[in-house]
Amino acid sequence: MQQTQPSRVHVTDVVLRDGHQSLIATRLRTEDMLPICAKLDAIGYHSLEVWGGATFDACVRFLKEDPWARLRELREALPSTPLQMLLRGQNLLGYRHYADDVVERFIAKSADNGIDIFRVFDALNDLRNMETAMRAIKASGKHAQGTLCYTVSPVHTLDMFVDQARQMVDMGADSIAIKDMAGLLTPYATGELVSALSEAVDVPIHLHAHATSGLSSLCHLKAVEAGCRHIDTCISAFAGGTSHPSTESMAAAFVGTDYDTGLNLEALKEVGDYFREVRKKYAAFESEFTREDVSVQINQVPGGMMSNLANQLKEQNALSQIREVFDEIPRVRADLGYPPLVTPTSQIVGTQAVMNVLTGERYKAITNEVKRYLQGGYGKPPAEVDEGVRRRAIGNAPVEEGRPADRLSPEMQRLYSDIGELAKSEEDVLTFAMFPELGREFLQQRRDGTLSPEPLPSVTEASGRPVSEGTPTEFIIDVHGESYEVQITGVGSNKGGKRQVYLTLDGMPEEVVFEARDAYVGGAASGRAQATSAGHVTTSMPGNIVDVLVAVGDSVKAGQAVLITEAMKMETEVQARVNGTVQAIYVAKGDRVTPGEVLVEIEEL
Repeated sequence: MQQTQPSRVHVTDVVLRDGHQSLIATRLRTEDMLPICAKLDAIGYHSLEVWGGATFDACVRFLKEDPWARLRELREALPSTPLQMLLRGQNLLGYRHYADDVVERFIAKSADNGIDIFRVFDALNDLRNMETAMRAIKASGKHAQGTLCYTVSPVHTLDMFVDQARQMVDMGADSIAIKDMAGLLTPYATGELVSALSEAVDVPIHLHAHATSGLSSLCHLKAVEAGCRHIDTCISAFAGGTSHPSTESMAAAFVGTDYDTGLNLEALKEVGDYFREVRKKYAAFESEFTREDVSVQINQVPGGMMSNLANQLKEQNALSQIREVFDEIPRVRADLGYPPLVTPTSQIVGTQAVMNVLTGERYKAITNEVKRYLQGGYGKPPAEVDEGVRRRAIGNAPVEEGRPADRLSPEMQRLYSDIGELAKSEEDVLTFAMFPELGREFLQQRRDGTLSPEPLPSVTEASGRPVSEGTPTEFIIDVHGESYEVQITGVGSNKGGKRQVYLTLDGMPEEVVFEARDAYVGGAASGRAQATSAGHVTTSMPGNIVDVLVAVGDSVKAGQAVLITEAMKMETEVQARVNGTVQAIYVAKGDRVTPGEVLVEIEEL
């Protein structure tokens, strides 16, 4: 059915959510949002995207802000503009599926706290995982926007996307969004897709296309010509690269045409100038991997994933291997049946690719999330998965069929009981539900008055590069009369308070010994011995201990999980390599660990 489209193009600005998620690892603080809200509210946007995606996680994990309080403050500061959020269907804002009662309560409280438009997607485009969310949004009286995660693969065809759009309208979708999270759309493919969707459904079509490949502005233009009247843009200070096309540029492109947005360029410029100054505060979170790069058409890494992946690899002391990871991502994606790369599948695929690279052997270590995915725990993959990888991950365990959430019992009552008096509201319970460990820690620190956000960066006089206060990692070292700027990414050996670092100068490795405090290089030493025998359990990646599964005196078998670690928000089992008896455990829940350390000692039988 061909829609009768009004001429005017309506704009959703994503600066308060996806803009900073894509370019500075979701670190923009509420205190830097509120001063400009009055001017944002006066612009006349169709909506402002302010919540959801990774913002909830970043608030709790890094900024130590209550994400619900952020939403309420933004609602109060933006009274005239509809507020929009990104919701991961049955995953909500976490990394697993939640029971239906949690989904229903989360959406109800989000609506109560200020969300008007819910953009709902499923990482696999498995529409069964959107049913409960869509139903709950309609029950709240808010706008339900069904979302197609755009990707390119042998199975993602035009007919598939059109069929899914029709199904979402049947589920009650008030509009359909094309979510091109990786910047994979090309202008003519965009025109073809928008035309087909406009013919198939009688609801507005929205386009959300990242600028990673440099093609998004052209895609927006072709979309509008094909009948799309709602586009996502980002104010120029946080536009371009892995973010979105500039709001000012897109508004200017349509001035004097039938598509004129009606937005005032002078007013937009004021907003852009404000955010340009604000962005300077977050220089430490900038990454060379968030610039425009047409190679996204090869590696298919979305904008938000790219900046976060670079930041996380830096934390793992492995930023130098990011190109290897980018090469590995398409291979892992094919192994897993071509899931679109959007949270949480982008994190699942990306983390497994990192592990494949850092361990030096593909699937030597497999995250629990990949195992759950291959068992059907996230839904049905778009294509068949590699059976060899599935067998290596889950053996002969059965693959679950049906809607994953149908296997989940109601959770809200248990969550109330588990968090107890730390929760002062239902919103607190839902924070705990999203991230149990982080949420409990956040609520405990709030009660104790010890919440402290990660420090904002300062700039060192020596190198002029941003570093976090108290944890410098970059140095100027003079060797043979030449100065070299180096980043120390390994702890080296510790002899008499000195560190040994090996530099390669003109192809010739040389050992350089210099004085440094422990905090300068790799953090304080753990004091754990280095693994030297098969009975020494160690980890293949730096991370944190999530759980200790054995006790001293337990009998264990080779391949049995003895620890669970977390790296880059994904959990991995650490297994015994021998049959034997646990003689000693050198770690506890919450400890930071690095490869090569003895974490558990097993006496081999």
